[in-house]
Amino acid sequence: MNAQGTNFDSEFNLQANGKTLSLKKPVVMGILNLTPDSFYDGGTLLSEKELLVKAEKHLKEGAGILDIGAVSTKPNAAEVGENVELARLLPALKLLRKEFPNFFISVDTYRSKVAIGAANEGADIINDISGGTFDTQMFDVVGKLKLPYILMHIQGTPQTMQQNPQYKNMVTDVFDFFTQQIKLAQQSGIEQLILDVGFGFGKNLEHNYELLAQLKKFEGHKFPLLAGVSRKSMINKVLHTKPENALNGTTVINTIALLNGANILRVHDVKEAIEAIQLVNEYCLNQS
Repeated sequence: MNAQGTNFDSEFNLQANGKTLSLKKPVVMGILNLTPDSFYDGGTLLSEKELLVKAEKHLKEGAGILDIGAVSTKPNAAEVGENVELARLLPALKLLRKEFPNFFISVDTYRSKVAIGAANEGADIINDISGGTFDTQMFDVVGKLKLPYILMHIQGTPQTMQQNPQYKNMVTDVFDFFTQQIKLAQQSGIEQLILDVGFGFGKNLEHNYELLAQLKKFEGHKFPLLAGVSRKSMINKVLHTKPENALNGTTVINTIALLNGANILRVHDVKEAIEAIQLVNEYCLNQS
């Protein structure tokens, strides 16, 4: 385990492997899916050339982080074994690390052994959709790695999460989940946390928009917030679009998320997210 990191300062600096990324202004995380079955772009990055072209495009358009995942977590996604995930992920990560040594690379996994393998290949962030609930070893592993950790809320699993999600109080339940998991993560030595309310992960349409409207409440935990809404069903169900036609809707929801406190936008389309950040920044600068 060769990763190194330190505490956030007051401006939310991410630190890993000798690199620093400031979140004083919002940052874009560009998605790189290695899966054949992701809901929007599955099967599009099956060669090294395709992967490098897409990664370079993300970075040229202004992404501060590349997020690479080898297991689809869309609703009802087929389960993929750990060995398959590693076989897909590690060669691609090694290639990206070699080609883009100075950029932050996040690995989307909920398995501690995959997190270890990814860290050994130079990953800078562990992005766990389960917030430490799928693998009881994850917190201890990340605590030892000293990497930034994205702690996401999910109800159920990708196979069950959209069957009939229920909450006593949407925002309070998610807030309390973070309170509990933050404490456990910190007890395991995790110092750099990023919170993701998990739009679409065990939430219906009303749940998603309630979380979006009240996103700012989660600033109470004093950690940066990630919003991942790109081309999701919370857009398509309202606009009667499909993921391939949901870019405009994504930009609108990203803009609302930024106004409500998002520090990181996880997206398929970097250029448009960067433009949203630029416009929101200008708007905020001119508020009286």
